[in-house]
Amino acid sequence: MQQARGRWIPWAGFLLLAAAAPLAHAFGDPYFVSLLTRGVILALAAIGLDLILGYGAMVSFGHAAFVGAGAYSVGILAYHAREGTGVFDGALGIGGTQAALFAWPAAIVLAALLAAAIGALSLRTRGLYFIMITLAFGQMVYYLFTSLERYGGDDGLILWERSRLPGIDSGDNTTFFYVCLALLVLVFVLLRIAVDAPFGRVLRGAAENERRMRALGFPVYRYRLVAFVIAGAVAGLAGALLANQDTFVSPDLLHWRHSGEMLVMVILGGIGTLFGPILGAIALTLLEEFLAGWTQHWMIFLGPVLVLVVLFARHGLHGWLTGRGRTNAS
Repeated sequence: MQQARGRWIPWAGFLLLAAAAPLAHAFGDPYFVSLLTRGVILALAAIGLDLILGYGAMVSFGHAAFVGAGAYSVGILAYHAREGTGVFDGALGIGGTQAALFAWPAAIVLAALLAAAIGALSLRTRGLYFIMITLAFGQMVYYLFTSLERYGGDDGLILWERSRLPGIDSGDNTTFFYVCLALLVLVFVLLRIAVDAPFGRVLRGAAENERRMRALGFPVYRYRLVAFVIAGAVAGLAGALLANQDTFVSPDLLHWRHSGEMLVMVILGGIGTLFGPILGAIALTLLEEFLAGWTQHWMIFLGPVLVLVVLFARHGLHGWLTGRGRTNAS
């Protein structure tokens, strides 16, 4: 019964999200669409993190670096498109562009390459050392983008318009919401296929007993590196969408506290479930907005809410909905 419920909950959730935009307009609250769009984009980054955290037991505190790298890819390309200059001042002859079909894949590739470089070194460590080295690399990337004075430095970079999609008005908030939702569903399906395949089984097996998986002949390091790169690529796509949502890019996107927030989203929604982090990201986004509108000391109230979820829904919101992991405080 629980297994059957777990299969239809994601699709029911996606349908509810799809219906949320017209309902928001019907009740005269278009801002709610923008808020949901942000939640969907953060959910995209969260499910990428869940791949390495929930299935590979890799606790990364540098995930925000990949989100920021994706966002800056779009911002820098848009900047050069407006200026009519090349990204490398003619060294490689790469011009700027506002075309989403070029800018968004570029964001994915840059974030994936960054994840490959960071992962190749970080994955040679374990436990607390892995956490600290990903944090260190994340902060290095943060300070790198802070130093780019041409692209705003600490002040960030303004995008004068969203990336253009052929035949789609991405400037319309509702249309952009559905674009983000469609990409979230696509990534969710692809990651679900990956974790249900032998690739996912090896990741889970290595998380439970790495020595046994090595004895069976599996190259654990390579599997983990591929998972780390996939997570980085997904985060890069989320960054590209976030840059378009805000029409602004700032080094603050790369700060370690945003990596911490994404970890909270995964834990709140349910580690190792893929759909759980989507629930966690949207719930945390809406909860923060509600509490911030109620009091300026909203973080005082958010903390106890998260503690209650951890105490009474051991497997997060997803576990609570499927009836798994409900527990009392004892």
